[in-house]
Amino acid sequence: MKLSLTGIGAEVQDILCGYIKAESITNSPGEREAETYFLNCFRSQPYWQAHPDYLGRQPISGDPHGRAAAFAMVRGGGEDTVVFVHHNDVVTVEDFKLLRPLAFSPEELERELKKLRHTLPPEPRSDLDSGAWIFGRGVCDMKGGGAVQMALLSRYAQLVQEDPDSLPGTLIVLAVPDEENLSAGMCAAVPLLRQLKERYGLRYRLMINSEPHQRRDPARGVFSLGSVGKLMPFVYVRGSLSHAGKVFEGFNPAGVMGEIVRRTELNMDLSDAVGRESSPPPTWLYLRDRKIQYDVSMPLSIAGCLSVLTLHQTPAQILSKIRDICQESFDVVVRRMNDSWHSFQDATGRPRRLLPWHTKVTDFATLYGEAAASHGDSFRQAYEGEIERLAQENGAGRLSLLECSLQLVDFVYDYVDDLSPRVVYGLIPPYYPNVSNLFFPRLSPEIRNLGQTLGDFTRETFDQEYVSEYFFTGISDLSYTSIEDGKAIVNALERSMPLFGRLYHIPVADIEAVSMPCINIGPWGKDFHKLTERVLKEDIYERTPQIIQRAIEVVLGMA
Repeated sequence: MKLSLTGIGAEVQDILCGYIKAESITNSPGEREAETYFLNCFRSQPYWQAHPDYLGRQPISGDPHGRAAAFAMVRGGGEDTVVFVHHNDVVTVEDFKLLRPLAFSPEELERELKKLRHTLPPEPRSDLDSGAWIFGRGVCDMKGGGAVQMALLSRYAQLVQEDPDSLPGTLIVLAVPDEENLSAGMCAAVPLLRQLKERYGLRYRLMINSEPHQRRDPARGVFSLGSVGKLMPFVYVRGSLSHAGKVFEGFNPAGVMGEIVRRTELNMDLSDAVGRESSPPPTWLYLRDRKIQYDVSMPLSIAGCLSVLTLHQTPAQILSKIRDICQESFDVVVRRMNDSWHSFQDATGRPRRLLPWHTKVTDFATLYGEAAASHGDSFRQAYEGEIERLAQENGAGRLSLLECSLQLVDFVYDYVDDLSPRVVYGLIPPYYPNVSNLFFPRLSPEIRNLGQTLGDFTRETFDQEYVSEYFFTGISDLSYTSIEDGKAIVNALERSMPLFGRLYHIPVADIEAVSMPCINIGPWGKDFHKLTERVLKEDIYERTPQIIQRAIEVVLGMA
């Protein structure tokens, strides 16, 4: 018996409208509302009433909001399993201004936007007038794709009840919180997948995400056969204090930091290229000095972090490039300072001599080692106490993981005897591994050729062209479907990420245990995270359900 999708659009629409009304802004208690809605959608159905163990939640350990990854499963007649994932958190709605109360009510929002249509840019105004798009926070990113997954799972549950032999495998839908922040939901979902695998003897064949895709060409959809990675290197520059009127007696860290920023911002040497695809170049997300208040002294330290997206580079490789840039920048600034000092000496009739500053660049582990060597157990005990304090501050929402990391560097510096200027570099959370089916050495033909197979299907069925790319560049939870050389990754994170294993965790062993190829099959969306966020009705109501159904049939041998 083949699954019929007749009327699936109405079911997707009904699920989506309810899902959106759960105002699950990331890193808030509202995410529990989306989780509850997800679970309630399945609890009332006969299949899960007969199989309550096929529905549940995996709490995020120590989460201040009590959030969890939720799952629903339909078991067929085999061990082969397709896993679906979507995140049910959304970004904030400040940009909606006076329309904030309508951000989660698409029909009312559309009516009000039409009254303001003259204020909108041409493309969103045209899409609004067409009536072909749904507007609202989360309709696109990404409860629209989640609603498609949920409607399909319900249909398969009905099919299996009628004919247990109609599904030769197992389907699991994961709904996770926190994707827009640290992906804590997905990091909780991976151990859950391992538990389900071991409990039911499952063999994971493929994970399907349904993030919306963007189009350069309106006539061409996109399938992504992997997801870009993300690293957040931090740079902390320590100077030497002096009065602003005695600049050559001190070392202003702003000079070194400025040179580092100049050499890294939009630097394609830090980007990856695979075939004709490239990760966007890095950009700085945070940068400020560590002064508490104004005075006439130069700042003692300045710190910041940049976002680096990767396709194949490892943390160790990126950190090596950051170290080299920091050293080169330090060298340049020391030379520049000496040149200025010599000009000042010449102007004031003083004999020339060099300033005492020398390039020094270390990673966080080296800084920690210096403090431990100087102060031994007293430092280690104090360090553990500081970690506990930061954990409490972070858990209470008073400090971000970024600020916790930088405060920890400040703390270690109190125990470092060498007061000469230096650069300390490392990583702050989160870390997203880069993944792609391209990196799997032995893929079965149906998985290896899935993008092409689905592209043929969309041309034949919808007269719609879809192309495949190796990487989804919007950053997604697919990053946690597999990992290359997990031991080396952990070693790099332990050395350079102060909070790794303390306030921030990645289930590397569990990722290796459930490792599977992936694909993103999502609707066409526009203006993610904006007032005019929208998704194409035809995609979420018609095309995307059929494309995903076809993927299931191909992977489970039903085609």
